[in-house]
Amino acid sequence: MTERRRKDPGRFLRGEKTATPVRYRALFFLLAIFISVVGVYAVIFQIIMTREGQVHSWWSSFYWAVVTMSTLGYGDITFNSDLGRLFSIIVIISGIAFLLVLLPFVLIQFIVVPILERRATARAPRAIDEGIEDHLVLTNTGSIEDALIRRAEDSGMQYVLIVGDLEEALRLHDAGYKVVVGELDNPDTYRAARVPQASLFAATRGDIANTNIIFTVREVSEKVPVVALASASASVDILELAGANQVIQLGVTLGKMMAQRIVGTEARCQIVGELAGLSVAEVGISGTNLVNKTLSETKIRTLTGVNVVGVFNRGEFVAATLVTKLEPNSALILAGTKEQLKKYDEVFAEEKIEKSFVLIIGGGRVGRQIGQSLDEMGIKFKIIEKQSDRVRDPSQYVVGDAADLRVLEAAGIKEASSILVTTHEDDVNVYLTIYARRLRPEAQIISRARLDRNVTTLYKAGADAVLSYASTGATAIWNRGQSEDTILLADGLLILRVKVPEKLAGITLQEADLQNQVGVTAIALVYGGVTESDPDPLVPLAAGAELIIIGDDLAHEKFRDIYPD
Repeated sequence: MTERRRKDPGRFLRGEKTATPVRYRALFFLLAIFISVVGVYAVIFQIIMTREGQVHSWWSSFYWAVVTMSTLGYGDITFNSDLGRLFSIIVIISGIAFLLVLLPFVLIQFIVVPILERRATARAPRAIDEGIEDHLVLTNTGSIEDALIRRAEDSGMQYVLIVGDLEEALRLHDAGYKVVVGELDNPDTYRAARVPQASLFAATRGDIANTNIIFTVREVSEKVPVVALASASASVDILELAGANQVIQLGVTLGKMMAQRIVGTEARCQIVGELAGLSVAEVGISGTNLVNKTLSETKIRTLTGVNVVGVFNRGEFVAATLVTKLEPNSALILAGTKEQLKKYDEVFAEEKIEKSFVLIIGGGRVGRQIGQSLDEMGIKFKIIEKQSDRVRDPSQYVVGDAADLRVLEAAGIKEASSILVTTHEDDVNVYLTIYARRLRPEAQIISRARLDRNVTTLYKAGADAVLSYASTGATAIWNRGQSEDTILLADGLLILRVKVPEKLAGITLQEADLQNQVGVTAIALVYGGVTESDPDPLVPLAAGAELIIIGDDLAHEKFRDIYPD
């Protein structure tokens, strides 16, 4: 950062344009051309007048050129010859053309533009209100940031987005974003955004930019929690040295989560998250004696103590009831202690089921992490990758286009129990999901979405589960920066830990009927440091207790609307 910028950190915040010298250079260039043309015309004027036998001073030459170019034409000095009159016409026409350029330029650049700039600068927020605290601070825009903003707004937290470009800040401000204009490498920008009073700072730009941003933030505050995204594993240590409290490699995180969604491997529980000592797991039942039974008939609760929260059927979540029937491709969502989940495996896992074979389409960061996770679990896999330079272990890769049936067959699609589609293009993922579902109707298909809006499309294409980059990133940042109060089961399906609202205090869960009235299901109650899975629906909820509830985004939003804190 230059010394001059340190001494005047508010230069950009005040809206001064660094392009102002360009405006003056253009003006000087136009004036230089004008003076040069007048000089040339004065010389030609003298030559023609001499041929006509007229004598005029050089000052008269310049005078004639200026008044003629300006179309004033006083008529006190005129030519007698046709050549002179033709020259006069050329001078008049060029003067008109020049005035059409010079006068509008001066009017627009030195009168209109400054007025508009002052209005824009006055309209662009330069700082947030002094009363704002415990807010979220962002420095970038994109799908992850939009998901974070929605999460903050849903929880009642305020946010501010720092934007370095004035025009971009105004565009975002007009679009409804809460922005502050300021340079991202200027400490005063973060003071204007009240970073020391914030509850979370998210650095979601590139690794190099994040390093500079975090280092600058630490000049302002040593205490604000800073969570950063890192693309390269080598950047993790550097970002931590710069001052980040948590560094997330989103490709690694998403890869691990997709690997955890694979079901059917010996029909054993796969733990996907923990809240208040409560473990949440997913387990497939294909090939077990649970298929085609109702939950009441399975006696899972009686035999293991674990609570069946819900059931996934081809990507559709159904809240569990005693009459819920389990299908061959169903996946159970279980909640309980690790001991209870272990008991479930002892009672219901089918040891005779052969280890699964998984096909991974896409060998980028996400696909490689899935392969690493599966290798740690002892599950065989193959990765299809178009770019040969991405191949790490030739024995685990098939190089080619996954849209080619021969490539899919060479990779073992006919033997795959699960197919994971992980490319970074949503259009490609939709195409491959449809193709894979047609080739293997009975296989589990897990797809990745870059944008939230394509999640529904991927489910319609045949995916059993979809994880989006945006929601996964936002959840990871939110959980790292806040208390661990969220588990993302699938895109749009969340388990949240919330305080018992005042309107629910003293009311039983049976009376509240949250599933039918709101769309969420209470799976546990936390009170006095003790977590009770499957709480008694006939016991009134105590003030100060916490509920762990499951539901989609709309259900959680409705819960907050009906039962505000």
